[in-house]
Amino acid sequence: MKTLVLIPSRLSASRLPGKPLLKINGLSIISHVYKKAQEANIGEVFVAAEDQEIVDDVRKNGGEAILTSNSNKTGTDRIYEAFLKLGRTDIELVMNLQGDEPLMNLEDIQNLNNKMIKTKRDLGTLAAKINDKTFFKNQDIVKVITEESLDDSEFPQALNFMREIDKESNQVYHHLGIYCYNAEILRRFISFKQSQNEIKNRLEQLRALDNNIKINVALAKSSPIGVDTQEDFMAIKKIMEYKSR
Repeated sequence: MKTLVLIPSRLSASRLPGKPLLKINGLSIISHVYKKAQEANIGEVFVAAEDQEIVDDVRKNGGEAILTSNSNKTGTDRIYEAFLKLGRTDIELVMNLQGDEPLMNLEDIQNLNNKMIKTKRDLGTLAAKINDKTFFKNQDIVKVITEESLDDSEFPQALNFMREIDKESNQVYHHLGIYCYNAEILRRFISFKQSQNEIKNRLEQLRALDNNIKINVALAKSSPIGVDTQEDFMAIKKIMEYKSR
């Protein structure tokens, strides 16, 4: 099966405007993510950006990018626009990789892709074990409840996604913002209006569940920090600069 990796990106993030172009070790965050996706070696990689500055930055650093409109409501809408613009009929799987997670584990990306190829599921994602109990109440950290406990071999269905949860459970995990769509399912997903549940919780994956699209979850080896705030950026910068010494 042929996979296409698309990375949605925009400058107008509410909490940290301009974050895709913030630099670590002389390279923008979005270009770090692009290079990570290329290293995973699962298919061609494109950034789907609503800003010309992002497109220019990615291309300047040897990557490929597509300019999309600024009217997309979610990252998935943006990658679908890019997918249509590319006009690739040979693609069976579309991987949606977050543009603000430069520390995403390569093996986790490859594992999700392999599980989707092997099981031929509609939509797959990743989740990691929660070791820090403050995660349960932290609304910035999305949780997923699965029908069975996650391990390396299983790929169970997600029952629900939420920002806050009252009780800890063995089947609650830290959801990572990465999705792998069957191309036909991506078309279907985009055809649905945003659901009330999705808008209320600010979680676009709920649109899939609300429209009976099943989401399967693979266990991730690590739980990378995403860049949402200035503090996140400083923490990731420190880690990446230390690793590059």
